[in-house]
Amino acid sequence: MPNLEPYSRKLGYSYCLGLYPSLMLMEARPSLALRLLVSPDASGEGPEKLRHECALRGVRIEEASRVLRRESGKDNCFAGIVFKKDFQPLDPALPHAVLCQVSDEGNLGTILRSALGFDYLDVAIIRPAADVFNPRVVRATMGAMFRLRVCEFDSFEAYEAAFPGRKLYPFMLDGASALGEVAPTAPIEHSLVFGNEAKGLDAGFQSKGQSVLIPQSNKLDSLNLSVAASIAMYAFRQSRKDDN
Repeated sequence: MPNLEPYSRKLGYSYCLGLYPSLMLMEARPSLALRLLVSPDASGEGPEKLRHECALRGVRIEEASRVLRRESGKDNCFAGIVFKKDFQPLDPALPHAVLCQVSDEGNLGTILRSALGFDYLDVAIIRPAADVFNPRVVRATMGAMFRLRVCEFDSFEAYEAAFPGRKLYPFMLDGASALGEVAPTAPIEHSLVFGNEAKGLDAGFQSKGQSVLIPQSNKLDSLNLSVAASIAMYAFRQSRKDDN
């Protein structure tokens, strides 16, 4: 087997580090798993379950403390899975979260975790953006990304062309309508659009669908992007008519 390289965006594989994220990968997308990396110090029910799941599917299991330490930057990472990168097509019949040029890996990972929690299973990432397959992003999702359909687009216009006619809700500090006013009337086929942490969405998004403002105290200038996105997805989910 070839040696595992330090992670870079150009590689065709990445690292899912940690016991819980690795178990979620094996439950949700086992076909992506290439190798299970374990530390000789890994013991207990969780590591044994992970070994069992990988053995059932013919995934190579190897001791790789050095690789785990190198990729995690920690001495207490006892398991991880090498997985192949894979984007999936988005479902046009379901709500989308659209992340425009999100640059912070922690924000991206946290938003993806919230997206799963609030049933936004389809996420579009508009480049340039943080690398969704970076192990730090994967770790921040706690494995949630393996239950999502994630796809990248070169521009917002490319996303619009792929999914024409959707109701768009760009979130802006000068949004025309408050969150509570628009969420109850949103159709299922809608897209919540969020901008870069520093710049947000440019003024041109005012003409794209219904711009939305999250009302907040005047004691601060803006919310953290992952917080704002989580609030927005929660509010729209609460208003959806399709929940069982």
